[in-house]
Amino acid sequence: MGEWTWRAFKVVQSFVARLPRPWAYALAVAASRIAWWFSPLARPRLEYNLTIACPELADDPKELRRISRLNFRNHAKAYADLMQLPRARVEAMRPRLKVQGWEHLEQARTIGKGVLVVSCHMGSYEEVAAIWSATLAPVSFFAEELEPRALFEWYRDTRARLGISVLTLDHGGIRKVLEALREQEMVITAIDRDITGTGHMMPFFGKPAPIPLGPAAIALRTGTPLFPVCVYRLPDDTYMAEGTALVIAESTGDGRADQERTTGLLLRRLEQFIQAHPEQWHVPHRIWEGGP
Repeated sequence: MGEWTWRAFKVVQSFVARLPRPWAYALAVAASRIAWWFSPLARPRLEYNLTIACPELADDPKELRRISRLNFRNHAKAYADLMQLPRARVEAMRPRLKVQGWEHLEQARTIGKGVLVVSCHMGSYEEVAAIWSATLAPVSFFAEELEPRALFEWYRDTRARLGISVLTLDHGGIRKVLEALREQEMVITAIDRDITGTGHMMPFFGKPAPIPLGPAAIALRTGTPLFPVCVYRLPDDTYMAEGTALVIAESTGDGRADQERTTGLLLRRLEQFIQAHPEQWHVPHRIWEGGP
């Protein structure tokens, strides 16, 4: 993103932030329709990824198009949520969140080593994380350092206002993750994309893909429980945060094998989330070899 694109984003964001939520969503839906028709790479990549995750879509082009359009629509609404955050209040957001499987979070917190939430690129995590931070425990995000720097600082400052720390995907960020876990905080990360280019080839929906082993490595080192969670939008534009049973990393003395085994368990949970809600898995990126 260049300087002029950043300025355009800031103008649009400032406008959307002042709109009533239904108007912001109406604008987002209109933008998603244009993007769906005219995106040269995002739509082909998304649809390829969807056919890998849900093979039945490869034989049903009409259903694939429907899911793809809904995906763009939900992704645009998530951007609208993000743009409205600088003026948002947690008290107003709290009624929008429903939870399922939260007994697993309580179990994780009793272990006393923090909680490492592992997820995928789905839903409006900023709103949900803000509510978690206000009601459960301090929350930190593992996030890529975006360009230009002004955009990253906007993301970081917007999240910080809502009680969410942003940790970069580097050695300094990992050091802060370990500190956060020692302080009994929740750290959120996603492993369905290899953002740093250092992922290990793992079966993801039966096809090799580069997957980060970092969460498993941290869990093996610290004893922190891994909590698979997905967030998805409900028809009334509220959110469901759905958690499943904890994954506890166990060491056998073979570090790489232990990381792979633990990460494999996490991926199977994420696959179930994605197959249940393909219209909300926002991945218009290249994940597998052979894709657009």
